[in-house]
Amino acid sequence: MIRVLLVDDQPLLRGGFRALLDAEDDIEVVAEAADGSEGLRLARERLPDVALVDIQMPVMDGIETTRRIAADPELCGVHVVILTNYGFDEYVFNALRAGAAGFLVKDIEPEDLLHSVRVAARGDALLAPSITRRLISQYVTQPARTGAGTGLEELTNREREAVALVAQGLSNDQIAVRMEISPVTAKTHINRAMMKLSARDRAQLVVLAYESGLVTPRGS
Repeated sequence: MIRVLLVDDQPLLRGGFRALLDAEDDIEVVAEAADGSEGLRLARERLPDVALVDIQMPVMDGIETTRRIAADPELCGVHVVILTNYGFDEYVFNALRAGAAGFLVKDIEPEDLLHSVRVAARGDALLAPSITRRLISQYVTQPARTGAGTGLEELTNREREAVALVAQGLSNDQIAVRMEISPVTAKTHINRAMMKLSARDRAQLVVLAYESGLVTPRGS
């Protein structure tokens, strides 16, 4: 059973999402919150697998909520997915930096929402190749943050190669084909890279790969 926490200041949206998610045999909404502070408390209390968090809320916004969840060792199993009305914007990128596993637009189709919750619960990032390209073109090509890339020297050549392919939006199976290894070995390379770089998930690997210069956009 996938346990979901809804954090949004719009009761109607929470109600709609809850009705959709609770209708599934493998998904259960365990709590709802109207702001980030309440959401953080409920995350610690209910330990959901996935937290769907609005990016703009009173008291504590989605970015700060994400950052606090990501920083709490007891919440390492909580995968935050950001909800936004506006599509990809700088707030979403900052949320990815803070530790979000990905983001969804609030007018998402029902079947896509259900798929996304299941993807996030597995620990995979909600970053399709098209979204990754937008991330690169709009924000990642800007000057890197101070200290970006720390820990890259700890990666083996194969781990660096795997991270570069993650940054292109490839799945474990696709990475395995590219590297001519098994999917299990590909997953091992990625997991080790995540541990060495202190990345919570694949979304943060994408950000780190481009900010550090490990991967550069085509034409740059």
